[in-house]
Amino acid sequence: MAGPLSFDPHHTPLTPKGNGLAALRLIRSRKVGPATFHRLLAEHGSAEAALDALPDIARAAGIADYAPCPAAVAEAEIAAGHRAGARLLGWDDPDYPPLLRAVAEAPPVLWVRGQLAVLDRLPVAVIGARNASSLGLRMARGMAAGLAQEGAVVIAGLARGIDTIAHEAALSTGTIAVMAGGIDMIYPGENASLAESICETGLLVTEQPPGTEPVARHFPARNRIISGLSRAVVVIEAAHRSGSLITARCALDQGREVMAVPGHPMDARAGGCNALIRDGALLVRNSADVLAALQANAAPVEVPSLAAEPVRKTAAAPAKESATKPGKARTMQPAAVASRLAELGHHPAPSPATPPAQGGPAALEARILARLGPSPTEENMLIRDLGVSAAVIAPALLTLELAGRVQRLAGGKLALIGA
Repeated sequence: MAGPLSFDPHHTPLTPKGNGLAALRLIRSRKVGPATFHRLLAEHGSAEAALDALPDIARAAGIADYAPCPAAVAEAEIAAGHRAGARLLGWDDPDYPPLLRAVAEAPPVLWVRGQLAVLDRLPVAVIGARNASSLGLRMARGMAAGLAQEGAVVIAGLARGIDTIAHEAALSTGTIAVMAGGIDMIYPGENASLAESICETGLLVTEQPPGTEPVARHFPARNRIISGLSRAVVVIEAAHRSGSLITARCALDQGREVMAVPGHPMDARAGGCNALIRDGALLVRNSADVLAALQANAAPVEVPSLAAEPVRKTAAAPAKESATKPGKARTMQPAAVASRLAELGHHPAPSPATPPAQGGPAALEARILARLGPSPTEENMLIRDLGVSAAVIAPALLTLELAGRVQRLAGGKLALIGA
């Protein structure tokens, strides 16, 4: 059997942008989501400076009584996480997953519990239907077990069906479960024992505060973390409206490779997988197909990270350094992804020479609102239509976000709130 597969995230220097408490306060502040968090960080240089600037930004947006998340609230969340045996990772923490850090809307903070060493191994998501067929479950078990035996770490969402089987099959070597609720809120309840076992050899991950119940709007956000942590996403049985297809779309947006197991055309549970293959996803039959594709496609992924390879620890307390050593980078961006991204409406950013907006900030905000609706619109398309640069539109968008007029969605899209 071949030795363990690993990857080199191509570490580059990253200046820390504030301590964990400041970052936690910023992301927990009203109307600040991941996209707004990163925009504020880029504009103000640190989480502390962004916190100081928030009241003035909100006042300019017409919110007179705005106050950032109090320090006591963030400290209480940290205490709750520690009581659950978890650890908080800020976006600039050396142990923050480097592949996920490269995602445009990377979670500013993560709660993790278990063994961080599994993040040093080749990550592959194995996901699919909750009401999977017996053949689908057999495929998931064989796929996950085969990947684990070759040193990969299997990532899934701890859901019923395919996800559960994938976690169980990779349990002995370590698997990563990404959750839609708090680190202490296991869903579904029947997987509580599985979650505890995962912590022994693998990792539980969530961006939600401890005590947060998983609700419908959290699952698409959870799915972007599954794909963001992964080098490839393998879909086994998914209907046309499956949540697994949301993960696949996130993977395409993030430049990850999407693979799918084909199914019978008459089986509704295979409709999503067959459509993915039709649209350019790689057809795979087993773990050997997945590993062969990853080995054949070895172009590096640019990942902002820290200068030195961190020593991985457990999520709750120090432990021994991982025995898995970094190796050759393995990326996943076939030609099919580029064409599929074009179908999904991605457009190049405008030239930096684009002239500034005319008529002042209020006029620009009005023009933005006039072009947006309840349906998602690509930010790049909005910039192109308005004929302004990204630097000019950024403050106006931030003002509208804080005012509750505009919301950011996955994949760099914008929509009106309450339209």
